[in-house]
Amino acid sequence: MEHKKPWTHGKLVVTENGRYVRHEDGTPFFWLGDTAWLLLKRTTREQALVYLRDRKEKGFNVIQIMLVHDLESKNAYGRTPFHELDLKRPDAESSNDVESYWSYANEVIELAEREGLYVALVPVWGSVVEHYSPDAEAAERYGEWLGQRYKDRPNVIWLNGGDIRGSDYTDVWLHLGRVLRRTAPNHLMTFHPFGRSQSSAWFHQEEWLDFNMFQSGHRSYQQMEEDKPDTLAGEDNWRFVQTDWAKTPAKPTIDGEPSYEDIPHGLHFPDAPRWTADDVRRYAYWAVFAGAFGHTYGHNSVMQFHTADRGVGAYNCTRSWTEALNDEGAKQMIHLKRLALSRLCEDRMPDEAAIDGDPGFRYDRLFVLRSKSSLMAYTYTGRTFTLRLGLISGERVSVWWYNPRTGESEHAGEAANKGVREFIPPTASSPGRDWVLVLDDADRGFAAPGQLD
Repeated sequence: MEHKKPWTHGKLVVTENGRYVRHEDGTPFFWLGDTAWLLLKRTTREQALVYLRDRKEKGFNVIQIMLVHDLESKNAYGRTPFHELDLKRPDAESSNDVESYWSYANEVIELAEREGLYVALVPVWGSVVEHYSPDAEAAERYGEWLGQRYKDRPNVIWLNGGDIRGSDYTDVWLHLGRVLRRTAPNHLMTFHPFGRSQSSAWFHQEEWLDFNMFQSGHRSYQQMEEDKPDTLAGEDNWRFVQTDWAKTPAKPTIDGEPSYEDIPHGLHFPDAPRWTADDVRRYAYWAVFAGAFGHTYGHNSVMQFHTADRGVGAYNCTRSWTEALNDEGAKQMIHLKRLALSRLCEDRMPDEAAIDGDPGFRYDRLFVLRSKSSLMAYTYTGRTFTLRLGLISGERVSVWWYNPRTGESEHAGEAANKGVREFIPPTASSPGRDWVLVLDDADRGFAAPGQLD
């Protein structure tokens, strides 16, 4: 029997508190995204279906795709997106033997819809705008054409921008955002910014910006210190969440591009260490526990759909995307989604005040997220920590340890919901031996963390 598609619960809307996203009928929504930037450029329909079904099986529900990566390169069917490199002249005409670029884009979006997946579409990547400098009128005409083309698609989300600062070609992004909102008003929209920046820096007050997106980027702490010695950002993607939470009006926020699995630290340094499953998992939990409404994962090989016949791809990529689909980080993302949906309500909020003492520095930092009846604490290093209790309902709390690597949980009894208490994770402390402590109001009778009906 076919499962219900998520949009049968209504379109996606921002919650009343401005922090999260849900369906129109009140059904919770947790964004678990994957970057498939070159899906339309480098796959056939058969390959696209393999990819989409794999990501659905692994629990992803949003696929981030460039509609246009560049103007000159042909897709797998030999077609380019525009006539004569003109943004105002989309090549949407099919012949008997060769389908158009845009008919293939339609087909992929339809395949995703059949699989119950949202597609977060970038109208045109920032580098195209940089290289060809289309004016605002061209952007508006293209945006109106896109909006009319996809306005009735239930699975579309818009990612304006595309790895670019909003201060560059601002008129283009403003015209695109406003025309898409006018022609496709039922689709959520954000702006995908340049590395180590966030949409709120330029567009937070724009009505078309429903939620913020930041790109925490691919640099390590050490690389950030070498570039800007006074910065503390580096791998601390949670700092972007805190910045967005401090702005008014309240809008949801998400890390739309953290460090990708199996990509060199800093991208452009082939001999640098590569980000691992431990790293991408840490980015995900840090962002969500800081208040993000979901998270986007990425993989070096998958995002560019690399194949062996291409030799060495971008960012020193040599592995096939079909092999990389099953890397550990991709398989572990679903555990965060299940944990969130099993506990987190719209009243959830980060609560550093629940930590008794210093929250910790860099990898040792502790994060606490709580709602009325549950509290969760994440430690990447699995270190011992102390919390103040009495912050959730109930006279007693049920204590669980949830393993982000496996999705398994261990019940650790009950405790009085008062005073200060030390918690010791089940394994010895070490980076990558991360744990989530889950405290529930014992009277609520919650199922094990991560267990869904």
